[in-house]
Amino acid sequence: GGLGDVLGGLPPAMAANGHRVMTISPRYDQYKDAWDTEVSVELKVGDKTETVRFFHCYKRGVDRVFVDHPLFLERVWGKTASKVYGPVTGVDFKDNQLRFSPLCQAALEAPRVLNLNSSKYFSGPYGEEVVFIANDWHSALLPCYLKAVYKPRGIYSTAKVTFCIHNIAYQGRFASADFALLNLPDEFKSSFDFIDGYEKPEKGRKINWMKAGILESDKLLTVSPYYAEELVSAVEKGVELDNIIRKTGIFGIVNGMDVQEWNPLTDKYTTIKYDASTVADAKPLLKETLQAEVGLPVDRDIPVIGFIGRLEE
Repeated sequence: GGLGDVLGGLPPAMAANGHRVMTISPRYDQYKDAWDTEVSVELKVGDKTETVRFFHCYKRGVDRVFVDHPLFLERVWGKTASKVYGPVTGVDFKDNQLRFSPLCQAALEAPRVLNLNSSKYFSGPYGEEVVFIANDWHSALLPCYLKAVYKPRGIYSTAKVTFCIHNIAYQGRFASADFALLNLPDEFKSSFDFIDGYEKPEKGRKINWMKAGILESDKLLTVSPYYAEELVSAVEKGVELDNIIRKTGIFGIVNGMDVQEWNPLTDKYTTIKYDASTVADAKPLLKETLQAEVGLPVDRDIPVIGFIGRLEE
């Protein structure tokens, strides 16, 4: 979806501007060029201690780091037909909050423990002078752990967190009792506290990860100036977080496009390459090829629209 596209394209653009950039995501697959760093850290997840390992590759100026744990790889890999967020579409894994808590904790450890020397411009650990960009509800615990665990110990004292909303409709709402699984001090409870009219996962009071991410971060962003306006325009547009967002303020930066990946002159997926001077001849032929491939009527005069995202009601 759109978040995957942003994390593919935005970091290389930031690296090209001279920043040292690392992305951190779950290791959902045995990515063929991401190697085991042999660095592991122990994290408290619920009432257990779990060990995660870091895998790494360096591409287009970006350190791509993958957090390895059975909660990720074993759920999705192979022919089990499991999904990233649940066993089947529309059903969540019961322990999703226990899956994304270690991701947030691992993201806070990675800049300190990984000794990365792939780049000729930067070497060694990233250290503590960093800006974290947390994307959507899955990473909303990061600013909370940063404030609860690290800053009191004088670690990451100047670090900042930007929280970026890609889709307000997915907020990480869980049962109230699940707050105890997050191992956060009680003073964070009010940031998570949420009441809605739905009976999922339980009626009435619950916790809301995205609400906490919004309140505990230093800056709130979203993927376009128009979406920023939309989120505060009505209860249904902000999916019941509109009042919280109005309180913190939100800044919309339009999603850009990765001109290297989406370059029709070098696109490995198309049979005919084109540029601005040959586009009028090439596109009708490519359209006919696509229509034939997916079983649509072959007609170069019919518009075909592509979009990155999910079809949702």
